[in-house]
Amino acid sequence: MAKKGKKRKEIRRKLLHKYRLVILNESTFEEKISFKLSRLNVFVTGSLFIIGLIGLTTLLIAFTPLREYIPGYSSTKLKRQATELTYKTDSLVTVLNYTNKYLSNIRMVLRGDIENNQINRDSLFEQFKIDPSTVDLSPIREDSILRAEVALEDKYNLFESDKEGEGLVLFSPVSGTISQEYDAQNKHYAVDIVALKDTPVKAVAAGTVIFSEWTTETGYVIIMEHKNGILSVYKHNGSLNKGQGDFVRAGEVIASVGNTGELTTGPHLHFELWNNGNPVNPADYIDFN
Repeated sequence: MAKKGKKRKEIRRKLLHKYRLVILNESTFEEKISFKLSRLNVFVTGSLFIIGLIGLTTLLIAFTPLREYIPGYSSTKLKRQATELTYKTDSLVTVLNYTNKYLSNIRMVLRGDIENNQINRDSLFEQFKIDPSTVDLSPIREDSILRAEVALEDKYNLFESDKEGEGLVLFSPVSGTISQEYDAQNKHYAVDIVALKDTPVKAVAAGTVIFSEWTTETGYVIIMEHKNGILSVYKHNGSLNKGQGDFVRAGEVIASVGNTGELTTGPHLHFELWNNGNPVNPADYIDFN
């Protein structure tokens, strides 16, 4: 015990023993600055300095943009921006694929070319067909309650609301005689309608003009896009009344019958009807007489 006590006293003496740190002028040995130190003071001061340095570094990393320069460390803002860019890139790829497919269909319409000639005559209205066996017609309690509420409300209504039909009604673009019918085997995906020159050509349905230009083979051509993926094509026109991007109502005049282009044999309208990139026989849906 005596040895341990003596050893502790010796350690305490060394820790508390005073030393003097003096800074002298090298030439004149004049004393400039002096400090009284002990081993304990040096240890405590050094520990506090190291702790303060670590705390300051932590604050700089946590609350300043300097942390972004540390390899492998990214901020929440950068992660959010990277996520947003990923979503935008995915959306742009989807739009690009859709646009390329859309342009491919337009090229096929202008060339009058198609890879598969086996076309379903009723493909235009295929999306409106419903298999009765797949429909559950048994009434439910919620349906009965709703019917009763509607019947009570309509009992005192003076006007009935109009309901918009889901089907697409097509009108004749021009009246005349069909000189050449639709023939998929010979790649004639249209009907040629003979009419007097300058006869107004009307839109078969409401839609947007997506092409309105002159072509060498088919003269003045106008192509309209309708709902449900339907395109109507009018070729060999004498003049065009609508430009690309115009919205046209059903029955509105868009061109006039002409005899333009290298492949024409007289005043007539070359009319095509396409459904989702596939040609269909216009005579199956429109009465041209």
